[in-house]
Amino acid sequence: MTASRPETAINTLVGDALFIGGGGPDYGVVQSLRLDKANRHGLIAGATGTGKTVTLQTLAEGFSDAGVPVFLTDVKGDLSGLAAAGAPVDKLKSAFEARAAQIGFDLCYRSYPVEFWDITGAKGIPVRMTVSELGPVLLSRLLDLSPAQEGVLHIAFHLADEEKLALLDLSDLRAMLHHVGERASELTMRYGTVDKRSIGAIQRQLLMLESEGATGFLGEPALELADMIRIAEDGRGQVNILAADKVINTPKTYATFLLWLLSELFETLPEIGNPEKPVFVLFFDEAHLLFDDAPKPLLDKVEQVVRLIRSKGVGVYFVTQNPTDIPEDVLSQLGNRVQHALRAFTAKDQKELEQAAKTYRANPDFGIIEAIRDVGTGEAVTSFLDSKAVPGQVERSLIRPPVSLLGPVPAATRERVIDQSALYAKYRTALDRESAAELLQARMVADDPQAPRSAPESLSRGRRYRGANSPEAKPQRRSSSDTLMETFGKSIVRQIGTQGGKAIVRGILGSLFRK
Repeated sequence: MTASRPETAINTLVGDALFIGGGGPDYGVVQSLRLDKANRHGLIAGATGTGKTVTLQTLAEGFSDAGVPVFLTDVKGDLSGLAAAGAPVDKLKSAFEARAAQIGFDLCYRSYPVEFWDITGAKGIPVRMTVSELGPVLLSRLLDLSPAQEGVLHIAFHLADEEKLALLDLSDLRAMLHHVGERASELTMRYGTVDKRSIGAIQRQLLMLESEGATGFLGEPALELADMIRIAEDGRGQVNILAADKVINTPKTYATFLLWLLSELFETLPEIGNPEKPVFVLFFDEAHLLFDDAPKPLLDKVEQVVRLIRSKGVGVYFVTQNPTDIPEDVLSQLGNRVQHALRAFTAKDQKELEQAAKTYRANPDFGIIEAIRDVGTGEAVTSFLDSKAVPGQVERSLIRPPVSLLGPVPAATRERVIDQSALYAKYRTALDRESAAELLQARMVADDPQAPRSAPESLSRGRRYRGANSPEAKPQRRSSSDTLMETFGKSIVRQIGTQGGKAIVRGILGSLFRK
């Protein structure tokens, strides 16, 4: 969407669109992102140090001001500044003020309603999911299993469904694999070959995953999406920041969580068509990690989810160095783009620059290749969908400065935000209710009175199971809003282990593979 340069200062929103930037003698038109086209997804690309993180921050501010909840991954720790009002250092203050004046932007500093999350639990509210919610497809990728090993894992999950054994945490999965191994001959006749060597290989991979500290996110209380898709009291959308500076060192864990989040959103949210503004917007930094080494069938399903999830009111924005990092079928779904500078020092760089330029609608006023190569820090080549969902021609733009703090907040501020969060009180303590490990242990004791009666490994961590009527046994996962939960409907995965005879649903990625 483009318009003439405004005569008066504007804020993060201009009409029903997010103000992105533009303006000035060399940047003739204002660039803005239409809220009713924001669920058509987007791309923020550019070389290191060209301003991608600042652009991500400004977009998150705009969506929040428009009443749209946001989820973003903070790979470097810089985005925590959204929780504090902006106060740029002296060397940037004058530059920000000059840029704001040039593009007609009202540089009014303020903080945003932020919730900090962390898969490890060290820098935010712990994020957990159950093993059943993760499912065999994503779990196989996380463990880097061979096709034969993945087949055995599918059998283990299927048997758990049949026998109503809830797979909640790592101890449940280990116990289930042991159970499958003991019944290998019987199960081979029913489902195909169950090789004990494959079971051993899976167990070793689980051990390695645990040694890397990457299994803390498997368990309960599991994340409820309603706790991320919330509106603050002042009408702004909640900004959910996932601390990813540590988990990025285990790329498969990082990618697996993001793919799980996508699949859960797809499965849980209702169809709403083309809303006036998105229900939820996600920003995935280091997006290439979602696709690196992923098998073709999984890539196909990711592309399918990205294509269909927009009808749920969800916008997905990929942040990466080069558009070629994104598979072509996914890239074709990204209608709103901010392209920062790409350097072309080698023949390969030049080829990738040319490929990137071909994905934009040409502007007769300048060459796209030269523009992408030459834009400076804080500048970008932009293209956004118009009212008819047609990509606009590229424009050179000055990106507006952020109004929240540029860079990370002090550790004390982060701790205060976390401690004051009601969600932290809800999720901070791991729970361990009766599930596969305990039930299989009970079966073993019933079948063999001489069997060891020691507590299973799963009961040595977190809270012990205290009986069927204990609130700790069946934790109440309260919602921030009954209305929001009615919109969501009841997710079947939240009823794991409680609906007799019903198979456990494991997200759209798993269900699509079974079709």
